[in-house]
Amino acid sequence: MQSGPTTHAASPAGGPAPQPASSSGVLRLRDPRQRVHRKSILLWTLRTTIFWLVIILGQTAGEIFASPPPSWLAVTLIISIVLGVVQVVVEPQWRYRVHRWEANQEAVVTRSGWVTQEWRVAPLSRIQTVDTKRGPLEQMLGLATVTVTTASAAGPVQIAGLGHDDAARLVDELTAVTQATPGDAT
Repeated sequence: MQSGPTTHAASPAGGPAPQPASSSGVLRLRDPRQRVHRKSILLWTLRTTIFWLVIILGQTAGEIFASPPPSWLAVTLIISIVLGVVQVVVEPQWRYRVHRWEANQEAVVTRSGWVTQEWRVAPLSRIQTVDTKRGPLEQMLGLATVTVTTASAAGPVQIAGLGHDDAARLVDELTAVTQATPGDAT
């Protein structure tokens, strides 16, 4: 455990999130409360499927059009199919269980990833901009990604897989709260 303004404590679900400060002034940590939208599972499934289809179709084209095809190509094709199926089946479900977010009166907190998991906290006083992004698949599924840019060297905090209406509401709330929060955002 670290002492100071923030105390980090491990949790079984993969990472803590700040709770309101106790009477001692120490920020208690817990998991972020909000899950991403359930349609995120489909989004991650589609993205992973597209990625593996490109690889597998490229290898299949090599098998078909090479005369004679190298013997290692069949092996890599089989490995790609197995890895692709495993990732398409496992990753979206796993990520949905891990991905969480929360915006409270003190910070924006995210937990994301699947093999490597990342936990981020952006204090409201450090927020510089709040943006929404919707790629083609996100638009098709009614999802959005909210990006919270801070003065952190680690880069922006992203909350991917929000419902479009939830993302718009979050951007409005964060904009209002950060304008009312003292701080220099640097």
